[in-house]
Amino acid sequence: MRIRIVGAGAMGRGIAQWAATAGHTVELSDVRKEAVAEAVDFVRSMLDRAVLKGRTSAEDRDAALERLVPLDDPWQPGPDVELVVEAVREDLDTKAEVFGKLERALPATAVFATNTSSLSVTRIAATLRDPSRLAGLHFFNPVPLMKIVEVVPGAATRPEIPAALTRLVEGCGHRAVTVADTPGFLVNHAGRGLVTEALALLEETVADPAGIDRIARDVLGLRMGPFELMDLTGLDVTAAVIDSIWAGFRYDDRLRPSYLTPNRVAAGLHGRKTGRGWFVYGPDAPAPAGEPPVTGDADRPVFLADAPAGGAAGAEALRAALVAAGAAVETGAGPSERAVVLVPTWGNTVAAEVAARGLPAGRTFGVDPLAATGRRRVLAVTPAADPAAARDARAVLARAAEGEEPHAVSLVRDTAGSVAQRLLASVVSVAASLAERSLATPADIDLAVTTGLGYPAGPLAWGDRVGAGRMLDLHRALYASTGDPRHRPTRWVTERASLGLALTDPGTSPDACADAPVTP
Repeated sequence: MRIRIVGAGAMGRGIAQWAATAGHTVELSDVRKEAVAEAVDFVRSMLDRAVLKGRTSAEDRDAALERLVPLDDPWQPGPDVELVVEAVREDLDTKAEVFGKLERALPATAVFATNTSSLSVTRIAATLRDPSRLAGLHFFNPVPLMKIVEVVPGAATRPEIPAALTRLVEGCGHRAVTVADTPGFLVNHAGRGLVTEALALLEETVADPAGIDRIARDVLGLRMGPFELMDLTGLDVTAAVIDSIWAGFRYDDRLRPSYLTPNRVAAGLHGRKTGRGWFVYGPDAPAPAGEPPVTGDADRPVFLADAPAGGAAGAEALRAALVAAGAAVETGAGPSERAVVLVPTWGNTVAAEVAARGLPAGRTFGVDPLAATGRRRVLAVTPAADPAAARDARAVLARAAEGEEPHAVSLVRDTAGSVAQRLLASVVSVAASLAERSLATPADIDLAVTTGLGYPAGPLAWGDRVGAGRMLDLHRALYASTGDPRHRPTRWVTERASLGLALTDPGTSPDACADAPVTP
């Protein structure tokens, strides 16, 4: 296939490298001739590096570079061009101008694709004489390494085009997911679950950014915490995406932005690229602050209160682990006068449990059942807590069986569901809202998120690991505890928990229950 790429910046040159390496002839163009030369040099350097690392041969490198054709004029006639990929700046008028010129220069058979990450594909297509020839083809940076591409049909896109683009993407070694033309498409929309909830936790002073990141990594298994991720992406970019998706979905509470970001963006605290965001970067940056040492009495008796249904399995695992570590775990109807009390929470607060059960407020703390057996446990502290009792409870939770490393124990402020539950509930809930609106299939949602965002599991499959019923219990408890509509259970989770279906199950549609219409 002969492909023309318009725009030779970071995305355009990455797409060019990807397509040329896969065997396609690639015309690379830009309104700035020097940008094309720089892009060709960059692709050459990347291929040279691949040869040095043994990932490709010198012959394959030379062949790919032969297929890379620099153009002096993006609008020059191209009778053999079959596909155009536009990768210019995110501005509707600019993209309309580019496609208008291409429409006059190239044959009507050429398919047009936009690499937009935030604009409506339908609105871009509407500026063409023939809107049916355009679709979205959204790559992620760096293109050769991020092996996922969103194929986005516009309202008028010809039905055969998405299938053809999917074949192209998968023929070049990447995975393709078909996504509805909605704000944020799929990956950017699904990613809001993590960062918006992390910001909400920070608003409530549940923990600081470093503390939330530690729990996200060590309890949920994320490669990068949400605040590290925002600093890497750029808080200016993250905030703009959050605002745009929230507005695009008519101010859905589930996607509500934080008041914390606008001032930080205005102050230039954008993350790694400015040297300071949520954290400080650069050669003169101070070393990250460590966690406070564990100093309490690890031999103090502990009473583990009964857990809500959703947290029962984790609570039992924690009890067994504490006994195996030699902790003095009390049994019976209530705690002794000296025992610290640990309350497993599942979408509820420790404060509510203290009031409902008549527990001693000064020595009662929350534990997260999700963090029962991993390398990090989480201790939730209420405003009534006795600091000495909190230190002792932390020391008990840090205990490990003989020959094992002590557990890290995070101290957080008491909140409904604690940190890990809140983050996971939001990730699952946002993905479920994508599925229930039929914006993408459950399989494509999970594929796109694991490939594009690097989560340890797709959000719907992750919810299935916990169980649809337990996830529904968590969402209901969060909603009841907070009254915040951001936690309102989705129809997707509610139905599947009620019917015994997996969250990854697309279910039966009405169309599947009707016979095909008779052709006259």
